[in-house]
Amino acid sequence: MKKFITLFIFSLFLTNCAGSNYRPIVDTKGIDLAKYETDLSQCQEYAKQSLSTGESAAIGAAGGAVVGAVLGAITGNKTNARTTGEVGAVAGAIGASSKGEQNQRNIINKCLMGRSYKVLQ
Repeated sequence: MKKFITLFIFSLFLTNCAGSNYRPIVDTKGIDLAKYETDLSQCQEYAKQSLSTGESAAIGAAGGAVVGAVLGAITGNKTNARTTGEVGAVAGAIGASSKGEQNQRNIINKCLMGRSYKVLQ
């Protein structure tokens, strides 16, 4: 159980570090860099309104734990159910947090493109 908690907290820490702080690569030819920084900051604020990577990870962990525990219970005993539940929670957290981060990146990219910036990546 201690390993599970350590892995879960570590995965949340890693995935909480990006998302709304994303800085896309933008073609800066002919743009006012001060205005761009203001626009980027505003777009990052919009991204923060969606689920954060940590919130997405928590939801994914809960779903993964349930699915893993059910599969473990079907195929084995209590220990098997607990182990597969723990693995499912970590896998769900990592997968969902990745989707949460990608969602925030997409919001920032769309926001900047809507303000006529050429987002390269």
